[in-house]
Amino acid sequence: MQKVAVDRRVARTRMALKHALLTLIMRKGYDTITVEDICAEANVGRSTFYLHFASKDALKLSGLEHLREQLAARQQETLTSAAKGDGLDFGLALFQHAREHIDLYRALIGGKGEGIALDGIRRILADLVRAEFEATADGGASDAIAREIAVQYTVGAYMAVLAWWLDRGAEPSPERMNELVRRLTARGIWAY
Repeated sequence: MQKVAVDRRVARTRMALKHALLTLIMRKGYDTITVEDICAEANVGRSTFYLHFASKDALKLSGLEHLREQLAARQQETLTSAAKGDGLDFGLALFQHAREHIDLYRALIGGKGEGIALDGIRRILADLVRAEFEATADGGASDAIAREIAVQYTVGAYMAVLAWWLDRGAEPSPERMNELVRRLTARGIWAY
């Protein structure tokens, strides 16, 4: 019984710290934020912060873990289902998540976030694309360099389109964006 209470307190503290960081990013930009600023915004002590995170960068990266989990779950659903799509099935979850958190994405990808999340999002997408390519490989000899080029090409396409889409106010719908990007990207990747 006591363990549940501790786990809830830990979860609340972590959420308060993540929320504080996001609030501060949108208010004043990532580079100027200090651990003291985060602690003041979250109303926690500095030692409490360091019990949970090694640095503000570690706190930032932990915030991307939710996105990774959502996208990986969506991809796993599709890869294990009998009715497989034409590939890149995590895309809808990406566009839906971005639209639900449009202000945060805008802050993280550009503007006051100074692009702090770009590398994290790129790594998440690259891992998902690699996993999908491995799961759908036809068993023939693989060319690791060609495969990695295909991964980077696909990730670059998603990142460019995501930034453009957010600048337009997340229109058209996530479903339409997913359909268009998958159609454009999957044709070239799978043909290759």
